Amino acid sequence: MNSPSQNATPSFCAPSLVAGLTHTLNFTVPENKTVPHLYPESESFREMPEVFATGFMVGLMEWCCLELVRLHQDWPQFQTVGTHVDFSHLAATAPGMTITVDATLDLVEGRRLVFSVKAHDGVDLISQGRHERFLIDRAQFDQRLARKRQKHPSG
Repeated sequence: MNSPSQNATPSFCAPSLVAGLTHTLNFTVPENKTVPHLYPESESFREMPEVFATGFMVGLMEWCCLELVRLHQDWPQFQTVGTHVDFSHLAATAPGMTITVDATLDLVEGRRLVFSVKAHDGVDLISQGRHERFLIDRAQFDQRLARKRQKHPSG
């Protein structure tokens, strides 16, 4: 018979999720992913140039890493959440340009995943850096979030 500790934590990491894996994602920048659209509530953002916003760029870099993991996990039961981003934003990208993001999984340490990521818009390297994600069991994550919501004053 298995002890409770053996059954407590499922195996989050699929055997095929190993350091060295790569993934490429291409994305054509639409008007609604420019700085004025990042937080439309902000007058300051609305007055900024119509270029790909850093906030959307971070999401694009995460998306590439997410897709790399998705190919090797029992999705949607086991997913990942971003826990750290460290990206530069080196050059402006206009709407209509296509960005190519390349991610490499550098480290698998338990449920922690570390990626190196870079993005190019066909003219310039627009970003490079490091990203960390953490493997989660979606049902357990949702249960923890529900408990947190109950503790919040807004209920």
